[in-house]
Amino acid sequence: MSSQVGDPPLPPRAALRWKIVRRIIAEQRPETILELGCGLGSIGARLARMATYTAVEPDPRSFDVARQRIAPLGGTVCNGDHRQAPTPGRYDLVCAFEVLEHLADDAAALAEWLPLVRPGGRLLLSVPADPKRFGSWDVLVGHHRRYSADQLRQRLAEAGATRIRIVHYGWPLGYLLDAVRNRWAGRGGDAPDGTAEERTSRSGRLLQPRGELAGGVIQLAVAPFAALQRIRPDRGPGLVAVATRPE
Repeated sequence: MSSQVGDPPLPPRAALRWKIVRRIIAEQRPETILELGCGLGSIGARLARMATYTAVEPDPRSFDVARQRIAPLGGTVCNGDHRQAPTPGRYDLVCAFEVLEHLADDAAALAEWLPLVRPGGRLLLSVPADPKRFGSWDVLVGHHRRYSADQLRQRLAEAGATRIRIVHYGWPLGYLLDAVRNRWAGRGGDAPDGTAEERTSRSGRLLQPRGELAGGVIQLAVAPFAALQRIRPDRGPGLVAVATRPE
């Protein structure tokens, strides 16, 4: 289940998150996966090796890159949001990584996402943690909020999900990465251009590493911190949640 040669490179925080996500998916062993908002397809390329994979991505530029990366692996990518997902209600696992915080009405989104999962299947999410840490990077990329574990649990329960499990990730390196991103985002001192929706559309293309060499260096650098974060699943600037659609 480790990254293979040819997998698109992941930025450091996504690499930390992938270690958690990969383990959860290995436990669930889904046969079909739907990813909502797959961005450039870096995670999608990995998921497409694990199950029959479908994704939706609303940003046209990101969609084009994701399709080129995922189609050769047998996966399908559609240009649009969750309403363009084929065969709703039949997926063993529906994923949305760093998507929910971009949506003005997160409760309505979850209420529409959960029915995409087959009864008894799983919804797997990641979001930035700790509302008090909302900073320049969150504004730049169009975030509406960050979540506490209790807030995310409540949102999922209100949408009808059960058997909710939430862990933090990114301790301790993620705090440094957040600080660097906030400093980079706030370097100009001016308000970011565009609406929250426009900033969301381009957010998945920011600070993305290019090339296998960059990906390999990041993977090696992150490896010890990926092990460390397992020591403190109650701390870290990111949250991963897995929940069940009732039978």
